[in-house]
Amino acid sequence: MSDNDKVNTGHHIEDKELIKNARKPVGELGHQILDRMNKSHEAMAQWGVSHFEVKKDSKILDIGCGGGRNIQRFAEQISENGRVVGIDYSDVSVEKSIELNKESINKGIVNVLQGSVSEMPFYDETFDIATAFETIYFWPDFINDLKEVNRVLKNDGFLFICNEAVYREGEMDKYDDLVELLDMKIYSEDVLKEYLRNAGFYDFKAFINYENEWICIIAKK
Repeated sequence: MSDNDKVNTGHHIEDKELIKNARKPVGELGHQILDRMNKSHEAMAQWGVSHFEVKKDSKILDIGCGGGRNIQRFAEQISENGRVVGIDYSDVSVEKSIELNKESINKGIVNVLQGSVSEMPFYDETFDIATAFETIYFWPDFINDLKEVNRVLKNDGFLFICNEAVYREGEMDKYDDLVELLDMKIYSEDVLKEYLRNAGFYDFKAFINYENEWICIIAKK
């Protein structure tokens, strides 16, 4: 593999064609990266979800559900009165999430749909919790997409965002290749709060794991 086939992700040197699938997994490489993400994002996800409580009857929406590991996590925490819905615009992600959560889907507590965060097929005020793990980098119209999330959340519901990359002045050079390859946006804590406020959220809590450069934000509707 030549240097032209590789990309610096900010943490590792990786195969460019594989990493391209981080934005929208397709085909065999899409399956490969989703399998990997289910494992590689697990420590961050466990750290992130430790900051909020899932109730037995919670209605949870996981946006950009990827390989479906977080759907599986939440399904284990709810009763038959709860519900977890995953949505992703990649048909490979939807397929993978369905495969991983077959048992919970058969029980009627999980559903996985293909669709975009910009226009979701849900009624107003459907969910108690919306989660977004490693996905907001790719949302096409961030403030309007946040407004769409706000629409489907119940009053007093909240949005939980969890990212492996957080913007810090003067420290972003290492992400240049990745940002260019994936056309992604890495947000700072302050910018996230400003956008969330503009979309109708309030009562923000931010948590940063400085050792791993993880960030999660909880914002109430």
